[in-house]
Amino acid sequence: MARLKHHRENHLLDRIGWLRAAVLGANDGIVSTASLIVGVAASHADRGEILVVGAAGLVAGAMSMAAGEYVSVSSQSDTEQADLAKEAKELREYPEAEQEELAQIYVGRGLTLDLARQVASQLMAHDKLGAHARDELGISEITTARPIQAAMTSAASFGVGAALPLVMVVIAPAGTLIPAVSVASLGFLTLLGAVGARTGGADPVKGAARVGFWGAAAMALTAGIGAAFGTAV
Repeated sequence: MARLKHHRENHLLDRIGWLRAAVLGANDGIVSTASLIVGVAASHADRGEILVVGAAGLVAGAMSMAAGEYVSVSSQSDTEQADLAKEAKELREYPEAEQEELAQIYVGRGLTLDLARQVASQLMAHDKLGAHARDELGISEITTARPIQAAMTSAASFGVGAALPLVMVVIAPAGTLIPAVSVASLGFLTLLGAVGARTGGADPVKGAARVGFWGAAAMALTAGIGAAFGTAV
């Protein structure tokens, strides 16, 4: 009888925490900074003023992303901890009822009642709170909220994304700043969308098209506003 060869499986869900924050941060960094630069440039500001505005946008945006992610994910973490504390209390006070509740969850997934009760009993003997956290509350190692990781990832990826349009401001020839920043930023965005989708196991073409469309819309809108206000001034 042939032996089953043991192999390590790498699932894409392992990446979901940091991947979401990284893609969101880099995308926001490119879109917001490029849009800001294009809008200011359309108002006929000089290159130095555009760089100052763009750099300020980079710093402010990175800090905003970090703070927003930390607060948001911390709220999720607080909710998880509160639910776990409540579940631990119920396990201490009503262990039999909680075991039966777990068994009924397994029945709903296709096990017979007798087998479900055996599984629930063995899992609770091993780690009763872990079993209920995973199968009743939907909390696992993969989905657990990590506020600091999310904040740091978002801030760093925003900074990297925002730096790309700023580099184009420095190297773009005079008179071509707006098209150079726009085209380069759209290129960065579509590449980011494709890479993010591919890393997450999705269709890279669809990811690139989605991100590119919204980036183009944002830059077009801010360019129109900048041109209108610049002409008015």
